Amino acid sequence: MHNEITINEIESFKIGHAQNEQAATGCTVIISENGAIAGVDVRGGSPGTRETDLLKSENIVDQVHAVFLSGGSAYGLDVGTGVMRYLEEREIGFDVQVAKVPIVPGAILFDLAIGEANIRPDAAMGYQACLNSENTQDLLQGNSGAGMGATVGKCLGPSYSMKGGIGTYAVQIGDLKIGAIIAVNSFGDIIDPRTNEILAGVFDREKGIYLNTEKQLLNQLEKATNRFSSNTTIGTILTNAKATKAEMNKIASIAHDGMARTMRPSHTLVDGDTLFAMTSNQVKVDLNIVGMLAVEVVEQAIIRAVKQATSLFGQPSYQETNQK
Repeated sequence: MHNEITINEIESFKIGHAQNEQAATGCTVIISENGAIAGVDVRGGSPGTRETDLLKSENIVDQVHAVFLSGGSAYGLDVGTGVMRYLEEREIGFDVQVAKVPIVPGAILFDLAIGEANIRPDAAMGYQACLNSENTQDLLQGNSGAGMGATVGKCLGPSYSMKGGIGTYAVQIGDLKIGAIIAVNSFGDIIDPRTNEILAGVFDREKGIYLNTEKQLLNQLEKATNRFSSNTTIGTILTNAKATKAEMNKIASIAHDGMARTMRPSHTLVDGDTLFAMTSNQVKVDLNIVGMLAVEVVEQAIIRAVKQATSLFGQPSYQETNQK
């Protein structure tokens, strides 16, 4: 019905990672030099974002020049400054007569619990990710970019959580291309919706078994626990479908179903789950199909993220615990 492609095969976008492996943090940048019509949908209760208000359907700016995904908690928003510098040097941006102002929304996740908490993605790392986007080789997944320090399954703390990561998945049907890049750092477990199998989540290292986040929460009904750390899954859908900004906001909203299918629980009060949607606006197609495929590519990108991740700083990975 449709063919899998690499996300780099979606024309008009360049994607680059930069990371610090010792600090277990990083960032990812998606650049659209000609401008992309974009939307966003923020579902989690603890988001950290930049420039998302301008993507509201009623606001005037209808194109963005890059979107970034970053670790580092709120400190990681500094990545946007480096992305803007890179774009300004290339005279890419919204023309305001006296200058060209790059429009660069972004979102962050909390990855300070592993690695070195005092080292975070900054403007220099954002700039480097932009430089790295100029290399068109297949994009690294798992422990790369914004997924470098990502972890999942955190209701019992870091001694039971597992390694998350960043994943991509893209498809083509006719001239339509659509893909997703997702940094998976969820409070909940990651589930394969086809089998209902837990791929990564709350894991008892001694017994070698998954403990199931939803069951653990029910057992802690009246227990006061500190869950305000290490969460949030963020990502971007890329396509070439013709759409307005209002329609891209709707596509971003629909695409959250891919999170709900693969993360349990999803969109919690301690996640800042945020999805952007960007289009080069080239191919006229039924947007119901775009929405349906957006859910699929998000779902598969999340699964790829945890399957490609490797163990780091005592956080076991899917590759370590699931593969036989």
